[in-house]
Amino acid sequence: MNEISKVRVDKWLWAARFFKTRSLAKAAIEGGKVQLDGQRVKVSKEITVGDRLEVRQGYDQREIVVAALSDQRRGAPEAQLLYQETEASLKRRESEAAARKAAGGMVDRPAHKPDKKQRRQIHRFKTSTGD
Repeated sequence: MNEISKVRVDKWLWAARFFKTRSLAKAAIEGGKVQLDGQRVKVSKEITVGDRLEVRQGYDQREIVVAALSDQRRGAPEAQLLYQETEASLKRRESEAAARKAAGGMVDRPAHKPDKKQRRQIHRFKTSTGD
């Protein structure tokens, strides 16, 4: 890992493997899904070791502390050394995942996708009820 003092937040999130591309990291930052010390952050904001980030991805919201800086994307084991997730964040994510898993059985899902005839019937039904 490089000995650098500051890195742009989008580069760091990409290097730490939170996002597959820098453009996805940029979109998440601009969409307010990344916060630095509780405040919205701009893409070009430079972060340092010890900064606290909140990163929302799908259902999960992680609260992490920057442990090291890198502007190069490496393997997952090296990327995990760049941050430390807080204990409260880990517990919250685990409990929310368990709740989602428990609630997953309550949703009735169809056995298969509708075929062409059924899709046409659905389309006709939706367009006829809107009048």
